[in-house]
Amino acid sequence: MENQSFLSNRLLIGGLAITIVSAFFCASLYWFFRKRIYANLQLYIKQKGDLDEERHRLRQYKVEEVQKATQNFSKECLVGSGAYGNVYKGFFGEEGTLAVKKLHTDSYVSNEDFKNEVKLLAKVTHSNLVQLRGFCSGTGKNGAKILVYEYVSNGSLLDYLIGKGGRSLTWEQRVNVAITAAKGIAHLHEGNKPSIIHRDIKPSNILIGEKFQAKISDFGLVKTGPSGDDESHVSTQVKGTLGYLDPAYCATLHLSTLSDVYSFGVILLQLITGRPVVDTSGNQPTSHIIDWATPHLEKGSVGEILDATLLLEQCNTEMMLKMGQLGLRCVKKEPKERPTMTRVWKELQAALYRAETFKREQKMASERSLGKASQLPAHSRNDDGDDYSCSVSLNSVGLQRFQVEMDSFSFQSRNLRCLELDSLSFDIDAKSIS
Repeated sequence: MENQSFLSNRLLIGGLAITIVSAFFCASLYWFFRKRIYANLQLYIKQKGDLDEERHRLRQYKVEEVQKATQNFSKECLVGSGAYGNVYKGFFGEEGTLAVKKLHTDSYVSNEDFKNEVKLLAKVTHSNLVQLRGFCSGTGKNGAKILVYEYVSNGSLLDYLIGKGGRSLTWEQRVNVAITAAKGIAHLHEGNKPSIIHRDIKPSNILIGEKFQAKISDFGLVKTGPSGDDESHVSTQVKGTLGYLDPAYCATLHLSTLSDVYSFGVILLQLITGRPVVDTSGNQPTSHIIDWATPHLEKGSVGEILDATLLLEQCNTEMMLKMGQLGLRCVKKEPKERPTMTRVWKELQAALYRAETFKREQKMASERSLGKASQLPAHSRNDDGDDYSCSVSLNSVGLQRFQVEMDSFSFQSRNLRCLELDSLSFDIDAKSIS
């Protein structure tokens, strides 16, 4: 009897233990799946809310509207094309002129990809980024996928670099374009979490707005960066434009914001030289602009590589040298040695401020000198009314003012062409040489 009682107790305890373990296991499964389902449900609600919010903020255009605005995507309205789509100029009545980007059918795998692009672009706002105004999404996988942006009427930086339509930029305008473009890229990198890597920074994607304020465009290649402490991640496919692609990214497939910095460094070199990123003419022993410009900039010499159009008027060569040397830092082979985009625009802005301050001080000093000269007594003038007192002294020899007109004289040296439009003025004291 005792053995039977003991056996019964063991069976009872075993059954109870199995029941408890089973109940615990079932409860764990229940809480696990409940938590997962709840999280997915919350994510679905959030995504739906985000999309609804974007639709409220952005205008959803009808295909017919866009076709009418662009004259059915006519060649006359085509203003640009790229790997991901064509850009057209469209007139939308009261909304005015807008840019319409019609994406290629293979640009996105699904409508979900397109919706993600719309949500991303709608959240990114900055004065130096082209602003998304609306979108158009056709039904089905091959339905029309269209993005509508603000229209920037002054063309792209590429137009100015190649002199399209006689366009050109002064040295100050070039610096301003560089600063504002850098601010836009810096916002992509640091103003969003996770950061956004453009991956195709090039002159044709830098549009010129009012007062030569740059606006970064074409987010068709944007890549959301990592959200953790690691600032780089592995890309499965290299994308970008040859000549502007970061060699470190091409070699390792490790993509980071510093890859954009490399591309921008190439653009800084183009801004001071006006040269194509890759010379295919065969006129130079080396083809890439980095190889060509580096020896001169490392020696602190910028005159021999300056864009010839900069020499048609006064040019601050010190500022151009600063911009070129900053460009070399941006294209360092080791990504970690490159500055951030915020560092880039701050250094350029500080250098421009110093240049403008020096220019103002020179102008004020010149105005003070002219003011003193106008107050001199009559005996300091000769019979012809010429003022000999406005003079400088070189090794105790006074210089009387005379002019040599340079209209018919041409310098062979490119560094001196800026003198062709000016006249030289010297002061000589006639009494000292009589």
